[in-house]
Amino acid sequence: MSRIPTNTSEALSRIHDLDLVEPGILDQVVREIGGTGIAMESLFQALQRREFLTRYQVERLLRGERHGFYYGKAKVLYQVGAGSFARVYRAVDRVNNATLAVKVLRQRYASDKARRNAFQREGMTGRLLDHKNIVKIEDVGEENGISFLTMEFVEGQNLREIIRLRGAFEVGRGLDLIAQVASALEYAHKKGVTHRDMKASNVLVSSQGVAKLVDFGLAGVAGVSDKVLSAAQPRTLDYATLEKASGKPNDSTSADIYFLGTLGYLALAGQAALQESRDRAIRGNPMRFVSVVPLSQSAPYLPLEVATFINRIMELDPEKRFQSAEDVRRAVDVLLKKPAYQLQSTHDVETVEPKKQTQTKANEGLSSQRASSQRQPTIMLVEKSRKAQETLRRFLQNLGYRVLLTENPRRALSRFGSQPRPADCLVMSAQELGTEVVEAFNQLSKDTFLSDIPAILIASPRQESVLSTAHFDDKRRLLQIPINSEKMISLLIDLLGSANPGTAVSR
Repeated sequence: MSRIPTNTSEALSRIHDLDLVEPGILDQVVREIGGTGIAMESLFQALQRREFLTRYQVERLLRGERHGFYYGKAKVLYQVGAGSFARVYRAVDRVNNATLAVKVLRQRYASDKARRNAFQREGMTGRLLDHKNIVKIEDVGEENGISFLTMEFVEGQNLREIIRLRGAFEVGRGLDLIAQVASALEYAHKKGVTHRDMKASNVLVSSQGVAKLVDFGLAGVAGVSDKVLSAAQPRTLDYATLEKASGKPNDSTSADIYFLGTLGYLALAGQAALQESRDRAIRGNPMRFVSVVPLSQSAPYLPLEVATFINRIMELDPEKRFQSAEDVRRAVDVLLKKPAYQLQSTHDVETVEPKKQTQTKANEGLSSQRASSQRQPTIMLVEKSRKAQETLRRFLQNLGYRVLLTENPRRALSRFGSQPRPADCLVMSAQELGTEVVEAFNQLSKDTFLSDIPAILIASPRQESVLSTAHFDDKRRLLQIPINSEKMISLLIDLLGSANPGTAVSR
């Protein structure tokens, strides 16, 4: 660790040395805020406000750090996840500015040969695989003695988080998720790669509904012994216990299929098939697999043929189980062709009497529209500031809207990836979340499934870098701060007047 910067000149020098901000832009910002005589804190605040530095970068600068800003070709922006052995960061490619994810082994394991080998194994195995439902590994390397993986960034959440937040999937979407993961396994198995750690946290679901398998750290590769690849445990405790329960040891292909079934069970029932515990004694007990409650009992509302399909993937006897991921994928494809499992295109919302209030001309138009539709449209508000949340919530509720709140733009998009949709319009504030919100806002136009969703981006005119990258069209509008209530009402009338409230189009 080098010396902590104590004044503006030292901070500017450090930013320049680390190449965190282009010199021309840095000079421009300094001129705009009053020159080098300003306080160092004011400099950092200005650079953060204009989206040229992130909070993560500023915090490292204030600690005097010189490392952790770059891993290979990736420039780190901020942390998005953490596990026992590694942290995951959002980053951008220094060459083409593409969004990347960087997985970094925790520093305390830098000298742990077994952990380091297992981590690098994940990267090397992942580089063997190129499939739309597998997270693509771009680079495997070390930076200042710390191992890292650079990979495709997935806007979304893992399956465990989605179920925890929203419960079970609609049947068609749950079957579609199984089909996608089965396709990934089919490809990997044909390449001679078994995953050996299939679990809900290792399935990422993008905001477009694309499922991607991640983390091949324990994978097996045909023709390559575990001793060559790593000294780490070759499979999880869950896999080892399944082998004991089924009486068929060392068959990771068949075990992958069984645990694919547990993912389908979770997606369709909204609860885990196997008792969840951190206690190794419980997880290592074969009775955990024998005592699984049949899906037809835990989710009696499911069609019998769907429950039977999942039960066959999870057959304890490997001979009765689907014999390959290809067999699973073919079977689920047959189910998905049935009209009963195709996603519905509309959903109903609550009906309410219009609120009586003193109205402007625009407000009268909004109430007239609301009364004629006899529906109460819902708005999802993405805003980090609690004070701003409350102000906007009250304003929208006074107009007769239901309001859902979230601070996470990726979570908002993920929720719109399911049916029924949670809201009829998105209002997203970039004032504190900046680039993160704009990227989510832009995703609406890029994704055919989300392209019909009306949305309003709230931003300050001072956020030049944010506004310059935002994409606006007939359904995506800008509302600048300070917010003019008449303007917001007018935008809502235009957006919800051109799209029937409560209607969603599925792909």
